Amino acid sequence: QLQASGGGRVQPGGSLRLSCAASGSIFSINVMGWYRQAPGKQRELVAQIDSGGTKTYVGSLKGRFTISRDNAKSAVYLQMNSLESDDTAVYYCRVTTQDRTEPYWGQGTLVTVSS
Repeated sequence: QLQASGGGRVQPGGSLRLSCAASGSIFSINVMGWYRQAPGKQRELVAQIDSGGTKTYVGSLKGRFTISRDNAKSAVYLQMNSLESDDTAVYYCRVTTQDRTEPYWGQGTLVTVSS
């Protein structure tokens, strides 16, 4: 129901743009966000954007990462610039809706930053 794409391998300093689209079975979308999970670490919030366009970033990522959404496409994007090796992780999109208490999670897309 959530299809994420855009991951891959990039050199330090490079850029990637992640995309996540919600299927037509997901309605009344509220918050759309990106989380990541690095090897051996817990999943953590990267950034999220609510239905009004208010954005929240993990402090250390603001300025390098930019989240955006297209409500007409039920999609959320994450532009990642100046990537560092510590950004290596599986990135997951997450969506909350007004009609369900549990969030939807995408399948994850792997980002590897390595020279």
